[in-house]
Amino acid sequence: MSGIWGWFGGGAAQKRKDTPKNVILDLRTQLEMLQKREIHLTRQIEEQEQVAKKNVTTNKTAAKAALRRKKIHEHNLEQTLNHIGTIEQQMNAIESANINQETFLAMQRAGEAMKQIHGKLTPTKVDETMDKLQEYNRLNEEIAETMGSINVGPPLDETELEDELEQLQQQELEDKMLETGAVPVDRLPKVANGEIKGKAPAVAEDDEEAELKRLQAEMAM
Repeated sequence: MSGIWGWFGGGAAQKRKDTPKNVILDLRTQLEMLQKREIHLTRQIEEQEQVAKKNVTTNKTAAKAALRRKKIHEHNLEQTLNHIGTIEQQMNAIESANINQETFLAMQRAGEAMKQIHGKLTPTKVDETMDKLQEYNRLNEEIAETMGSINVGPPLDETELEDELEQLQQQELEDKMLETGAVPVDRLPKVANGEIKGKAPAVAEDDEEAELKRLQAEMAM
C-alpha cells in the first residue's frame, strides 16, 4: 500500500519528478518485465503440455493436473499479453504527446525570438533608415567629388605652358629633320646683298630646287 500511496501523492511522489521522459522509462522497464514473464509462461505451458502427453495413458491423474496447470499458465499469459498491449499503447500515447509538447514549446520559443527581433522593427523604420543611407551615400559622393577637384601645388600659368609646349614641338620637328637630312626653310642661312667673304658669289636657285626643299621640309613635319 505504501508503494501505491507513494505513487499517487505520498512523500516519494514529491521527490520523484514524473516528467514524460521518466514515465516512459518506467513504462519500458515494466514492459521488459512483462515480456520476460510472457516468455516464462509460454515455456511453462509447453512443459505442462508435454507432461500431460506423457501421462495421458499411464497416469490420467497426473495428466489432468498438468492440463490444469497449463490452463492457469494460459490464463496468466493472456493477462500478461493484455498488460503488454496496454503499456505499449500508453508508451506510444505519451511519446506522441511529449513530441507534440516539445514541438509546441519550440514553436513558442521561435515566436518569442521573432517578437524580440521585430519588436522595434517596422516597415516605416526600415524606409527611414534606407532614406538616410541613400542621403549619406549622396553626401559621400559629393565630398569625394569636391576633394578630387582640389589642385595640389602652386597655380600654373597657362601661357607659360603653351610656350613650353610649342618649344617641345619645335625641338621634336628639328630632331626629325636631322634624322632625315632635311633642313627647315626658316633655318637656312640668309644671303646678304653682295658676296660672302671667302666664298664665291651666291647663285640663285631655280624654282625646282626651291620646291624640292619645301617638300622635304613638309615631309619632315
